[in-house]
Amino acid sequence: MQPQEKKLFYTPDEYLNLEDRAEFKSEYYQGEIFSMAGASLNHNQIVVNLCIACGNLLKNLPYRIFANDLKVWIPQVNAYTYPDVLLLAEPPQFVEKRNDTVTNPLIIIEVLSDTTKDFDRSGKFEFYRTLPSLQEYILVHQDKIQLEQFIKQSEKQWLMREYTAEEISLEFANVPVQVSLADIYAKVSFS
Repeated sequence: MQPQEKKLFYTPDEYLNLEDRAEFKSEYYQGEIFSMAGASLNHNQIVVNLCIACGNLLKNLPYRIFANDLKVWIPQVNAYTYPDVLLLAEPPQFVEKRNDTVTNPLIIIEVLSDTTKDFDRSGKFEFYRTLPSLQEYILVHQDKIQLEQFIKQSEKQWLMREYTAEEISLEFANVPVQVSLADIYAKVSFS
């Protein structure tokens, strides 16, 4: 990621003020602002598919699903991120005086791209693990059928499940729903 502005350090409040007026989204980490690149067709299709499938399954349950535009504040590492998809248990917990930034994601899903996959796997996952509410972290490949699901077992232990077949379903550990990989990858073209 490349810093957005010429200034070397921003406070969280300065970042939020800039982000409120910005034409493009940026993430924040320890005083630096990083512009977010646009997403591919496959990336967007997977995000939409996840939201449709999960949204339909969750509509009568006390959970909410969001995509792309809801920020997560991670206080222990002084960071704001925009997960591709996040699930919240009701009620959302917002950062004070904000209705666009939450602190209590239950599940975060990131769709991997060539430019972000290493950071999503290591740095971002390390950041997210500091959130007490987070119980699952899911990485979705966009160039092949493969999901990696990390389920919190204890404070320092996460169980990893891998899914690689279209005919199986992603089974959430903390939400009583399953989503078929066929639905997640519907209309996704692998070339």
